[in-house]
Amino acid sequence: MATALVTGATSGIGLEFARQLGARGHRLVLVAPEAERLERVCAELAGTYGVETEAVLADLSVRADVERVAGRAHTVDFLVNNAGFGLRKWFLDNERATEEALFDVLCRAVLVISHAAGRSMRDRGHGTIVNVASAAGWVAGGTYSAAKSWVIAFSEGLASELAATEVTVTVLCPGFVRTEFHQRARISLDKLPGPLWLDARRVVRDCLADVDRGTVISVPSPIYKTLVWLARVAPRRLVRSGGPLTKHRPPLR
Repeated sequence: MATALVTGATSGIGLEFARQLGARGHRLVLVAPEAERLERVCAELAGTYGVETEAVLADLSVRADVERVAGRAHTVDFLVNNAGFGLRKWFLDNERATEEALFDVLCRAVLVISHAAGRSMRDRGHGTIVNVASAAGWVAGGTYSAAKSWVIAFSEGLASELAATEVTVTVLCPGFVRTEFHQRARISLDKLPGPLWLDARRVVRDCLADVDRGTVISVPSPIYKTLVWLARVAPRRLVRSGGPLTKHRPPLR
């Protein structure tokens, strides 16, 4: 029985990964910063899918907590780096400490945990890493976009490094997903057109199908595949000036 570690596992995309991996029979190591909710989710998933669950209480903006999670990641077969949060303000309007916390969770934690898990997987000859980025990573939309752009480039590089092994790396780049993500960031998206919203269950199901195929970049839904393609081929000055993925100040995901 394989063991899967999921960060940001108590809500949204992370919780959906935990559910679908639990349904596949994986032992679950769930990482989140809220103790009561984490224990409740572990109990729910153990009861629903009959799998072993382990709670790891950790705030990934705290370096000591990241090191603890990295230590646990040495023995897992499937890693999902999902933890993250959004910011309402632009970079220069935010406190530097807030921006540093965003960088630590979205970039540094992904690097440290992937290094621990990836090296062990390579040595054992098998494993899967999924890094959750965003369609926002293809555009110029503040520090969230910059962080997710780093996750995309990092994941592609790691996938190339591991190409000759049985370890696969997939980076998931969703658009706007119906989760608690924007509510927690106190971002209102009432005027966002309905077709731009994605369902977390479908996003994760499509991502896992891409993982099974060995796909490196997973972009769910035809509309976001088109928007990401346009962002990649359009002149950068047009991407910076705005468009379907940049005109909304809130981060995608």
